[in-house]
Amino acid sequence: MYRISKEFHFSASHQLGHLPADHQCARLHGHNYIVSVELASTTLNADGFVRDYHELSALKHYIDSELDHRHLNDVLDLPSTAENMARHFYDWSKARWPETVAVRVSETPKTWAEYRP
Repeated sequence: MYRISKEFHFSASHQLGHLPADHQCARLHGHNYIVSVELASTTLNADGFVRDYHELSALKHYIDSELDHRHLNDVLDLPSTAENMARHFYDWSKARWPETVAVRVSETPKTWAEYRP
């Protein structure tokens, strides 16, 4: 199995208002997110790639135009937990690149959430 991955970075605010008021994530706050998309294939294309990394720039464009420096509660139709965001980015990526096998989202240097069906 061949595997590739690429990271994307963006900054955004969010608030998990369904949590108790004394929970730190219930307050308005922001993160410097890292999104890592992983693709896999048992074969390579004619160029010797799972997928050309340049094709993945569509995810960067989506992130930059729709999510970067935004309030995620205003632009996503789901609670903006890292877990939900990993699923969101997975679904977005899988619709464009069938080789997508997983997406990871980091909110801090020490935390990651992953969606892998």
